[in-house]
Amino acid sequence: MTSSLPAQDRPILSETAGSPRKRLYIRTWGCQMNVYDSGRMADVLAPLGYGPAETPEEADMVILNTCHIREKASEKVFSDLGRLRLLKQEKEAAGQRMVLAVAGCVAQAEGAEITARAPWVDLVLGPQTYHRLPEMVARASRAAGAQIETDFPVEQKFDHLPDAQGQQGPVAFLTIQEGCDKFCSFCVVPYTRGAEFSRPAAAIVAEARRMVARGAREIALLGQNVNAWHGEAPDGSTWGLARLIHALAEIDGLARIRYTTSHPRDMDDALIRAHGTVPQLMPFLHLPVQSGSDKMLQAMNRGHEAELFFRLADRLREARPDLALSSDFIVGHPGETAEDHAATMRLVEKVGFALAYSFKYSPRPGTPAADQPFQVAETVKDERLQELQALLRRQQDDFNRACVGRECDVLMTGAGRHPGQVAGRTPWLQPIHAIGPEGLAGQVVRVRITAAHPNSLSATLLDEKELACA
Repeated sequence: MTSSLPAQDRPILSETAGSPRKRLYIRTWGCQMNVYDSGRMADVLAPLGYGPAETPEEADMVILNTCHIREKASEKVFSDLGRLRLLKQEKEAAGQRMVLAVAGCVAQAEGAEITARAPWVDLVLGPQTYHRLPEMVARASRAAGAQIETDFPVEQKFDHLPDAQGQQGPVAFLTIQEGCDKFCSFCVVPYTRGAEFSRPAAAIVAEARRMVARGAREIALLGQNVNAWHGEAPDGSTWGLARLIHALAEIDGLARIRYTTSHPRDMDDALIRAHGTVPQLMPFLHLPVQSGSDKMLQAMNRGHEAELFFRLADRLREARPDLALSSDFIVGHPGETAEDHAATMRLVEKVGFALAYSFKYSPRPGTPAADQPFQVAETVKDERLQELQALLRRQQDDFNRACVGRECDVLMTGAGRHPGQVAGRTPWLQPIHAIGPEGLAGQVVRVRITAAHPNSLSATLLDEKELACA
C-alpha cells in the first residue's frame, strides 16, 4: 500500500509551445504516485492545446485525480463534484463548455456509482488508462454521456505516453512499478491498480536522464511495492531495485535518490547493501509495518512476523548508521485486542522512528477485512490511535532535536515562507529553512542545523559567502 499523504491541491502545469487554446486544472489527492500520474495526464493533454489553469473557474477541463486510501474518500469526491456541477452549469449558460473528469483509484473502484450519482461527469478513468485521455476527450466532444475507461489494458500505459516537457523542479517523482500482489486485508490497491508490473530498466533510466536534464537533482522512485521491482535489463536479463539504483547513480547531475513505498518482505540483501554503498541513496526509508502484533500481521495478510521488521531495522542501520526509518501503522484492525495494541507500542519503542503515518482502521468495500467479525469500537480505536500518535510524535521530536548542531547537505527547493528565507530538505526528508541568497533552488548546500520546530528545522548556511558570489 502506498502511504497516503496530504492532498496536493494545486494545478499540475504542462507548458506547450505557443499560447495554449484551452486551460486544464487537475486536483490531486493522495500519494506521490498520484502526483506523478497527474503530471503525466497534463503531458498527454498538452498536444491538444491544454495549458495550465490556476483555478477550476478558469479551466476548460477539470480532472479530479482521486485516492481510495483515506476514509470516506469517495464522499469527498462527490462533494467536490457537487460544487463543480454548479460551475459547469454557469459556463454552459455563458455558452462555454467545461469537460469534467474523475481519475484515479476512486474512479477505478466506483466508476458506475460516479456516473449514476453524478451524470454531469464526462470522463471516468482508472489509473491504468490515462494514456487514453485524448481519445476519451475526443469521444466526449462527439457524444453525450460519460466516457468510462476502467479496464486494466494489456498494453502498458507507459508505452503510450509522450515525453514530459518544460522545466522540472529540483525534486522529481518517477513511477517504476505499479500494482500489488500482496492482498493485505485492509487495502484496495490490488483492486484499483491491478497486478504488479515493473517497467523496463532502460525506460526508467531514460526518463530519469530527461528529468535531470530538465532540472531535477533528486528523484524519488515510486511504486505500490517499489522494492518488488524486477525489470527487464538492457541486456535482456532481470534487474532488482538495487541494480537499478546503481545505474541511476551514474547519471551526471543526479545528487539524490529515494524510493517509496516498500514492503518488508521485498527488502533483499542487495538493496540493504545499497544503502551503505550508494552515496546518492538518501539515509531515509519508508517501510510500512502496520502492526507489532504477529496475530494482527497474520490477520492483515502481511506475510511476515514482527521479528522480520526488527532484523531489517538492525541490518539497515548496520549498513548505513545514520539511516532514519519511517513507517505506517493501522490501529483497530478487526480482532485487535489490547495485547495486540501493546505489541505495536513495544515495536515502536524498540525500533524508533523519525516519522510515521498512523490511522484508524476503516472498512474498504470489497476488501477481506471489511466483512470480518470482531470489528473494534470507534471509541477504542480513538484511544489507541491517540496513544500511538503521542509516542510517534515524541520520537519525531526527539529525532529532530538530536539533529541540532549537526552539519549536513541540504537540497534547496526554493524560497522560504518569509522574506530572505530559502527552503529545502535534509537527507532525512525534514523541511529546513535558512536565511540565504535567492537562486539556490536545485543546489546542494552545506548547513548547520540550529533549531528544531514542530514540523521543520532552522539552519545556517556554512558557505554563504561562496553562494552569494556564485
